Amino acid sequence: MRRLTWRVAEVVQIEGETATARTLGFQVPGWPGHLAGQHLDVRLTAEDGYSAQRSYSMAAPADGDYVELTVELVPDGEVSPYLIDELRVGDQIEVRGPVGGWFVWRPASKAPVLLVAGGSGIVPLMAMIRERRQAGSRVPFRLVYSLRDQDSRYYAEELRRPDPGLDISYLYTRSAPPGVRRPLGRITLGDLAEGGWPADFEPDCYVCGPTGFVEAAADLLLALGHAPERIRTERFGPTGG
Repeated sequence: MRRLTWRVAEVVQIEGETATARTLGFQVPGWPGHLAGQHLDVRLTAEDGYSAQRSYSMAAPADGDYVELTVELVPDGEVSPYLIDELRVGDQIEVRGPVGGWFVWRPASKAPVLLVAGGSGIVPLMAMIRERRQAGSRVPFRLVYSLRDQDSRYYAEELRRPDPGLDISYLYTRSAPPGVRRPLGRITLGDLAEGGWPADFEPDCYVCGPTGFVEAAADLLLALGHAPERIRTERFGPTGG
């Protein structure tokens, strides 16, 4: 097994996503590459030697030494406030990865894909969407994206652009844009039946978001007849940020 080592990552690009999230692009010399859906560890070290580390999903497919993360602010966190409020182009941090081999999508796969995102759980799923586009894959994707309101939507402009073979359903839990007919609320069986694939199509299902969301969505997919081995989940919860 390849041993992961810490590498210096230099910020080369910063882009705002929402009022509390931004996307950071890094050059990481010697980066070994990664698969869509994998994550990495970030380590910050203070002058007194104290260090803190957190894991973040990568938001884009492999592109040489370039790595992209989208980070959501955790107000009382140790790492995310620095990444959101302090980091500037030219600054350096340490990263280690890639990590994970189960929650990944490979362009060689021919099965239709259902992506189910809760809030910032869209990040690794967006890497899959971008990987599909980059690879010129014709595998059909469907994305069911649950979020509080339209202002909390990540990658808003990119997801508005036409992307043949990608169908998107938005679910809102607190407030919805004008014209949205679906009632506000959490994800339901009907949402996944309408926005997803029939179970007999044997799609690969990827679910990412807060623990409660992931558990609920996975249970709904099982209730719709999807095979357990085709449902892959990635969850996050309070980790200190």
